[in-house]
Amino acid sequence: GGNAADKNMVKNADLMWKQSVWSSCIAATLASAYLKEGGFLQLTGADAALSATPGMIGYGMAKAAVQQMTKSLAADGSGLPKNACVAAILPICLDTPMNRKFMPKSDFSKWTSLDFVAELLEKWTNGTSRPASGSLVRLITSDGNTTLDIQ
Repeated sequence: GGNAADKNMVKNADLMWKQSVWSSCIAATLASAYLKEGGFLQLTGADAALSATPGMIGYGMAKAAVQQMTKSLAADGSGLPKNACVAAILPICLDTPMNRKFMPKSDFSKWTSLDFVAELLEKWTNGTSRPASGSLVRLITSDGNTTLDIQ
């Protein structure tokens, strides 16, 4: 996304919006039509979007919009089925091959593994330890151990 002086800020912000907000809107629309009562919808925000993101304005803006969408979808009258639960995970950094490629000098022990995310989402999908609808769930990893901060 860059900062406001970056010549590509608008283009990058548009890309971030398409990747995060549009995909979340599509997921919400599909959930309104096909999710069963009591079903679970997960969206992906970002821990960084809880505060200022001056060097990546487009990213922060798009992720903040997804986090707001999560709260709105949890409210009565959102169009989701009865007793549906929607929650957003807010990773700091996910341990992916692309992230490792572009940030090779980072401390990978602070990155959340995809196995952890998959196991967490499987539990929530099955109704186990599911957070309240509208929750923003920070994934905080240190020394390879991930904890949840549910907001």
